[in-house]
Amino acid sequence: MLDLPPPKVGSLPLVAHPFIDRGHLVSLDPVILFFLLGLIAGLVRAELRLPAAIYDFLSMLLLLTIGLKGGVELAASDVGHLLPQLLGVLLLGLLFPLLLFPLLRWLGRLNRADSAAVAAHYGSVSVGTFAVASAYLTHMAIAYESYMPVFVVILEAPAILVGIVLARGVSRQTRWRSMGHEIFFGKGVVLLTGGLLIGWICGGEAIAPLKPLFFDLFKGVLALFLLEMGLITASQMGSLRRHGLFIMLFGILAPLMGALIGGILALQLGFSTGGTMLLATLAASASYIAVPAAMRMAVPEANPGLSLAASLGVTFPFNVLVGIPLYLSWAQWLHQAGG
Repeated sequence: MLDLPPPKVGSLPLVAHPFIDRGHLVSLDPVILFFLLGLIAGLVRAELRLPAAIYDFLSMLLLLTIGLKGGVELAASDVGHLLPQLLGVLLLGLLFPLLLFPLLRWLGRLNRADSAAVAAHYGSVSVGTFAVASAYLTHMAIAYESYMPVFVVILEAPAILVGIVLARGVSRQTRWRSMGHEIFFGKGVVLLTGGLLIGWICGGEAIAPLKPLFFDLFKGVLALFLLEMGLITASQMGSLRRHGLFIMLFGILAPLMGALIGGILALQLGFSTGGTMLLATLAASASYIAVPAAMRMAVPEANPGLSLAASLGVTFPFNVLVGIPLYLSWAQWLHQAGG
């Protein structure tokens, strides 16, 4: 791996992007090869599966590391100037599912429940995609706002609420108390928010002894996480074939649309080029952890295989293998055109 100077603005010391230009050669980073290994192993039905406890542990490390790093950098930032950005990102999380719902309902001819569930998945975010995107910026030595993990937390919940309202409307039968607990106290939100608070309260000096576990080992943790994600992606291929061409097209076009909107919003909110790329990536990603759990409880008649086939079977590999460099090019173009 090329030895590049660290960005001026904080970022996770993770890994390079899958595509690294060495002269005329293009090679794949080992971390992305782990994802491809899992994908191929799943497709050929190899006897390969991470134990559930190991996968849970890797997910915890991933979420806590992102939260801790964001919290440490947030402690050194002026929180007051973040308010316009927080409100803008929150608005993105509320409106993007509303934009996707009619496309799914009328163009895709999905029923109301399935349209709402898929829209909610794409209005929320993928922490794994964010980790790979921030790693790409680290490798490229492109600075970005180090408090970006705050926006990962902000974008988790709004789309779930919008999805429930789209599917059910507002009625007394909706179990809002149970739903609120599922949304705001789910594993992903608790670990991300907890990591942010710990990093913010303690600061960088107090967090330093934890660096060997949370930061130095992060590349290996991400590699194993992506290995399992490859296996899970392969398991969704059957659903993908059953649900046809529309889901495949939607799984590619929806993230491109999200990146387009997220990039323009980030430019208007004053993000750097790196921050613009990360917000575009977040808008382009789709949840596969928090939203499925919430939708199962609130909209049990929705088909979870449909949402996961799109988000995991198409959008996650598209973003990791192809989309991330496109979103950086989009961010760079926006800043050049706007400058």
